[in-house]
Amino acid sequence: VNLMESGGGLVQSGGSLNLSCVVSGFTLDDYAIGWWRQAPGKEREGVSCISADDYSTVYAGSVKGRFTIARDNVQNTVYLQMSSLKPDDTAVYYCARYISVRCAWNFRDYEYGYWGRGTQVTVSA
Repeated sequence: VNLMESGGGLVQSGGSLNLSCVVSGFTLDDYAIGWWRQAPGKEREGVSCISADDYSTVYAGSVKGRFTIARDNVQNTVYLQMSSLKPDDTAVYYCARYISVRCAWNFRDYEYGYWGRGTQVTVSA
């Protein structure tokens, strides 16, 4: 099982970035996938999740309306489109495989069994 994030970088406040998570070693159709982030000195925070069966989505309140999660099971890729970025969005962003086909309504990191190595997102003021 492997998940690999890309697309991070440095962007000015108000800008946009698109992250990708390419998976391998398992069938993406069978699992929900989540995006998490961790800022320096802070706990890891769940950002968004997309289910595999009905493509339903869950967002943290801090990103709702600004971030959009999507998946392409043919390309084995999950995306996170981020817009109206703020300095508080600065963090390492991780994608992770959930334990089930359907996202939970909340974010519990112990329910995500496999994680990528992360991609750095830095938003300057």
